[in-house]
Amino acid sequence: MHPLVEGRKLILGGVEIPYEKGLAGHSDADVLVHAICDSLLGALGAGDIGQHFPDHDPRFQGISSLLLLKEVKFLIAQSGYLVANLDATVIIEEPKIFPYARQMKENISQTLGISPQQINVKATTAEGLGFVGERKGIAAYAVALLSSLK
Repeated sequence: MHPLVEGRKLILGGVEIPYEKGLAGHSDADVLVHAICDSLLGALGAGDIGQHFPDHDPRFQGISSLLLLKEVKFLIAQSGYLVANLDATVIIEEPKIFPYARQMKENISQTLGISPQQINVKATTAEGLGFVGERKGIAAYAVALLSSLK
């Protein structure tokens, strides 16, 4: 979950989406890719994105979250696994992201070296409720399945 702020680009799934606000964060604040990183690290039993890419480390200032995902892919491979599939949900009131979902899947699949058919990206609203419903931020959740190479 990241707050929406003025003066930042809105990046989701590595796609810049035209919108009046962007997401606040140390990196590019791509909440979708962050959720995917966390789900993959969780499936690996390797902590979370904050442990691997802390927001106080200047190396990650403004970095593309797809580069962080690439590092997570490396950890997965080093541990003897591969990504079997991903399912991700973005909770967002606006803008509508359906027109960008195909490119998001393509960016994620290229970064992870898997087929776009192994990735599902979808969106839902918060029906006007809470932080997301009030258009103050965007949240995302993801579930990942890893397969052993052994």
